[in-house]
Amino acid sequence: MGHLLKVKHLTKEFRGLTAVNDVTFDVNENEILGVIGPNGAGKTTLFNLITRNLIPTKGSIVFKGEDISNIKKPNEVCNKGIARTFQVVKPFAQISVLQNVMIGGFLHYHKKEEVERHAIDILNKVGLEHKDDILASHLTLAEKKRLELARALSTKPSLLLLDEVLAGLNPAEIQDSLPIIRKIKDSGVTIIMIEHVMSAMMNLADRLIVLHHGELIAEGTPEKVTNDPFVIKAYFGGDANVAN
Repeated sequence: MGHLLKVKHLTKEFRGLTAVNDVTFDVNENEILGVIGPNGAGKTTLFNLITRNLIPTKGSIVFKGEDISNIKKPNEVCNKGIARTFQVVKPFAQISVLQNVMIGGFLHYHKKEEVERHAIDILNKVGLEHKDDILASHLTLAEKKRLELARALSTKPSLLLLDEVLAGLNPAEIQDSLPIIRKIKDSGVTIIMIEHVMSAMMNLADRLIVLHHGELIAEGTPEKVTNDPFVIKAYFGGDANVAN
């Protein structure tokens, strides 16, 4: 299994504030890498740097063996095969669920019929096929989270960045979402996911990295990381075993 993504010494400074500080890590093909850390740790900033919603102060990113550090625009990163979701879901509210997903499909298909078939297939994967013709504004939060996932998948990514895709969901909705994420991985899509729901991270992630004050402070299996005393003190603020 080779490295799909290699991040080296990634740093982002905002007028003297260092939000991400010299972060280095690799992502293996077809794994789920979890990113955890307290609020303000730099997790979403890290995603913004990878997808070029923000330009790094320094550091490099190599994707599929190609140095993409000089890419400046998010759409160019998407064209390379990297897609993401956002913490705050903002679908196009006044068009249908199907039409929302079709938009990304035009990246790879040119005929409307092909794009529609592709979008329907994606909706089936995320369990929204029965909602295809309703307005996105009429979806529940859990359904909007799935639509956000579908919109990202419509661009046919090799690497999918999930930013708190489970946030705000109740326990039953979270449990219903886990098989969907696993199926995406099983289809050949590598995933990096930010999540505060530790039970989900323990269930899904092959490895975890931990950010604290913009720095990577730990990396390893979920069991190793969540039993690291330094991580427990820095992130969880106590001595409990967070895996339980």
